[in-house]
Amino acid sequence: MTPGKAYLSSEEIRALSGRSDLWGVGLLLHCWGLIFGAVALFHLWPNPLSFLLAVMVVGSRQLGLAILMHEAAHNALFRTPWLNAWAGEWLCGRPIIADLPEYRHYHLRHHRYTQTERDPDLVLSKPFPTTRASLRRKLVRDITGQTGLKLRAAQVMFAFKMAGDTEGATSQDLAQAFAGPVLLRAVLANVVLFALFWAVGAWWTWFALWLLPLLTWFQMVLRIRNIAEHGAVAFSDDPLKNTRTTLAGPLERLFLAPYWVNYHLEHHLVMHVPAYRLPRLHALLQAKGLGARMTVARGYGQVLRQASARTA
Repeated sequence: MTPGKAYLSSEEIRALSGRSDLWGVGLLLHCWGLIFGAVALFHLWPNPLSFLLAVMVVGSRQLGLAILMHEAAHNALFRTPWLNAWAGEWLCGRPIIADLPEYRHYHLRHHRYTQTERDPDLVLSKPFPTTRASLRRKLVRDITGQTGLKLRAAQVMFAFKMAGDTEGATSQDLAQAFAGPVLLRAVLANVVLFALFWAVGAWWTWFALWLLPLLTWFQMVLRIRNIAEHGAVAFSDDPLKNTRTTLAGPLERLFLAPYWVNYHLEHHLVMHVPAYRLPRLHALLQAKGLGARMTVARGYGQVLRQASARTA
């Protein structure tokens, strides 16, 4: 049963659930446009500040690609099924070394068992709240590339040592790794990106403004996103308490929370509602007087304070 049916009528859900190919194309063009725009900005005005800005924007839009792959996993990115599958794999997942079918299988289990012992994402939320020192260490490992290198090495080892043998692997392992042939398709997508940069005379851009953000800024904002969604919330089956929506301003949406990913409580209530309609769903729930019962944070600063509130 869709959790949102306890609070919304079938007509209200239906009105919010329509998909659009035009929206799907627009979101992908926006995401890749920001990526190439940030790279172009650095090449036009090469300096440390424009380089840092490009790394942050590209890393944030790599998270954007992950979010659009998440949309495709719910068949909500495009109305046309084959477009949803093809774009979700080749234009969203493969470039960031992710696999849509594996992710969908893993992620739907998360929706079914949210914040219970059977939730495969519980490993991401259970450590919170933690101490400020512990959170700081995690974020430092992310931004310095330590987390990214460790995860990518694990992907390669899983693909070529465990391909076809997943016995003993956790759900989290399976979400981050996949069989050798699938990994090779992710490599192919990145070869195409590398060739594009080479064709315009800047082959090193793939290393500096694609791989570097993927290993650093992307990992940090991915962690912050995970914390915001389920970290330091109720260990409960109440969908208004076990998931958090974070109200985000323009800069947070640019650098931390692209494509309405901050409306996570609403997404869990009706997971097939396209992301661009989640603000409307949020407003509808508020109008029904549910605001006081919903877990809502006013910005990612508040989320990180809640997630690091443990004193020892």
